Amino acid sequence: MSKPGSNASVVRAMFDAFCGDRREEMERLLADGFTFTSPYDDAIGREAYFKRCWPNNKRVANFQIERVTEDADGAFVTYLFTTTEGMAFRNTEYMTIANGQVTKVDVYFGANYRDGKFVAQT
Repeated sequence: MSKPGSNASVVRAMFDAFCGDRREEMERLLADGFTFTSPYDDAIGREAYFKRCWPNNKRVANFQIERVTEDADGAFVTYLFTTTEGMAFRNTEYMTIANGQVTKVDVYFGANYRDGKFVAQT
C-alpha cells in the first residue's frame, strides 16, 4: 500500500480517476505543462491527451495495477488492461511527478491478447 502523498499514491489516484471516468479529478492530477508520450503520441499536451486518450476509459472492462515502483522523481507502473472488446494488454509507464501532480507520462506498450491468445499488431 502506498503512503498518502507518495508518488505511488499519485499514480494510483490517476488510474482510479481514468477508470472511473472522473475527469475533474484527473484535471487536478495533471500539471499545467503535462505531456504524454507513447508509440502513438509524441509529447502531446493536456488538451490533446483529453481529446485522444481520455475517451479510452470507456473501453475499460477490467484494470489491475500489478506493480508500482517509485523514486524521488516519479514512479514506474505496470498494469493489465482488458477492454470491453475482449482485448487484454500489459503496459508499463513512467510518470514524472512534482508537487503531487503528474508532469509527464512515457508509455511502453506490451503485447496484446484476445481470449488468452497473442494477437500480432499490424
